[in-house]
Amino acid sequence: MHPATEKLISALQELSIQVDACDYQQRGYHFEIDLEADKLRSLAECMLAQEMFLVFVGGLHVKPAIEIVYQFASFERACRLVVRAAVKADNSMPTISDIYQGANWHERETRDFYGVVFTDHPYLKPLILAEEDVDLKPLLKKDEDLKETSEVRWAAPVEEKPEAEKAEQG
Repeated sequence: MHPATEKLISALQELSIQVDACDYQQRGYHFEIDLEADKLRSLAECMLAQEMFLVFVGGLHVKPAIEIVYQFASFERACRLVVRAAVKADNSMPTISDIYQGANWHERETRDFYGVVFTDHPYLKPLILAEEDVDLKPLLKKDEDLKETSEVRWAAPVEEKPEAEKAEQG
């Protein structure tokens, strides 16, 4: 692992953020993080301090709550992280647009499509939808169409049984 990546993982762990390694060949990213919304700003500040850039921000409407998905990466080394944070019960998420300027557009788009309010966002006006469509929320699903979070995530890798154990069973 690149020394800068080790430093990043260590800095995140100091913030009590669990970082799980992934198979890049399978998933397209190296690490994933499930995060409480209250830790989002600390994570974003850490990412910026560790010279990671924001790739995208988007939403996913699942049970039990809408998830906001962030991807961060590095220009200097092979390191991509996916971060998922469930929207709070009041349908809010803290903004990171003051930390990463590029989050401004993404947060406004996510508000248009899912109705998530990014608290302390300086200009949370409709971006794509017309002003009169502010209540439309086109990417929200009907309750009966929602999937559980576990149904849309990668399954944990199935460990192969040793050949001797397979032979004993079959």
